[in-house]
Amino acid sequence: MAQSHELGRRSESLAARFLESHGYEILERNYRVGHKEVDLIVRRNDLIAFVEVKARAGPGYGHPLEAITWAKRREVAYVARVWIAAHKAPGLTYRFDAVAIVWKGGQPVIEHLPSAWTL
Repeated sequence: MAQSHELGRRSESLAARFLESHGYEILERNYRVGHKEVDLIVRRNDLIAFVEVKARAGPGYGHPLEAITWAKRREVAYVARVWIAAHKAPGLTYRFDAVAIVWKGGQPVIEHLPSAWTL
């Protein structure tokens, strides 16, 4: 397994635990529609968040959120629309969140950005 892939998997698990510790329930991990994917789908009360997780091995690689391009946002939005259609639940609010993780000296620095983008 490639080192960057392992970093991504470890970071997604860390992001899930972080969100759970802040009252979110993990509904889905790595939810796919064809080749498109969203890392996490979480719920807290009447809110569903589609969460993109980005990580960097250190601060010298740029901020992780810079890697969430317009194309990735469009991909996540497509997957979100499919998920919403399949899980019809009136009265819910939906948003797109991001979790950035920078590993500094083996220790993660986690940043959760609610409503990271809108359509």
